[in-house]
Amino acid sequence: MPELPDIVTYREALAERIVGQRLEAVRLKSPFLLRSVEPPLSAAAQRTVVGVSRLGKRIVIDLEADLFLVIHLMIAGRLHWRPPQPKIGSKLALASFEFPVGALLFTEAGSKRRASLHVVGSRDGLAQFDRGGLDVLTASRQAFAERLTGENHTLKRALTDPRSFDGIGNAYSDEILHAARLSPLKLTKNLTGNEIGGLHDACRRVLSLWIDRLRSEREGEFPERVTAFRPEMAVHGKFGKPCPDCGSPVQRIRYADNETNYCARCQTDGRLLADRALSRLLKKDWPRSLDEAD
Repeated sequence: MPELPDIVTYREALAERIVGQRLEAVRLKSPFLLRSVEPPLSAAAQRTVVGVSRLGKRIVIDLEADLFLVIHLMIAGRLHWRPPQPKIGSKLALASFEFPVGALLFTEAGSKRRASLHVVGSRDGLAQFDRGGLDVLTASRQAFAERLTGENHTLKRALTDPRSFDGIGNAYSDEILHAARLSPLKLTKNLTGNEIGGLHDACRRVLSLWIDRLRSEREGEFPERVTAFRPEMAVHGKFGKPCPDCGSPVQRIRYADNETNYCARCQTDGRLLADRALSRLLKKDWPRSLDEAD
């Protein structure tokens, strides 16, 4: 799922292209994309874009007269910039937002159709999409600490809960926890003050680094290569590959469609965290440390 750095990059690229432009039409190919009824989607036509903003992992296109298009890409949704009046015959295409200078193509890979579009008729109506997560890039250390320890969860769950923190998902939580040298399964109530401070710094450092990196990567072009798996990442998607800091093989925990990647040497004092499926299968043969695994 595109996370905060990706959404920031999308927002900036869109603002450069469509703010001040008239939305001539919205061509909807998949009826499952539109999740609202009133106002109708047709009400957006011929209105001028006055802003583009981010609301958690959602992108909000602000049209004149307080009409808003709220886009949620979910896991497989992506945005593409095309010349005016593009063909949308591709099976991945969900909708096309057409402007005099070009078109925004909304696609989604796979068949589950989780991506969504809402039309909202007032600024107050946007509140329903605000999960209340704290923006770690602007939050003070005290506010961060209070939100982190307000409930007792694992760090992985706490960081990826949109009610707690804004825009952090599976990929960047792995990178943040590696940078902070903290176990993804450590409970928030067991953190020391120094660990909380280090985690706050790691959140700001990792997210800012990736926002700058993605800005530089696109060089004014529209971001077309939005992915959760990047070669520059330290641990996310790097199972079995060497940790860039210590050289130990990156480990993972699998659960349903998600996995958590971490370095046992850097984050858990060499202890291997139990993979639910594999550890149950191996039982007593499950290695408890890197030394046993070797």
